[in-house]
Amino acid sequence: MNLGSSPDPNHLIELANYKMPFGKYEGRYLANIPEYYFVWFKQKGFPEGKLGRMMAEMYELKLNGLEGLVQKLIKK
Repeated sequence: MNLGSSPDPNHLIELANYKMPFGKYEGRYLANIPEYYFVWFKQKGFPEGKLGRMMAEMYELKLNGLEGLVQKLIKK
């Protein structure tokens, strides 16, 4: 990723509308899952693949108080 580039708006839309496929928060948007859940995964290890990448990105957004940016992009 080029550090000088802007975030891809399509990726942010995808992240905003990505739903948890399993577990306690199955079917909920990642942006609407509590931060502590991502902290736990950060300690234990995020899942492999796309879900893990999306969760890691949401962890960083939540950690920095920026989840509101993607919550605005959730399709109603």
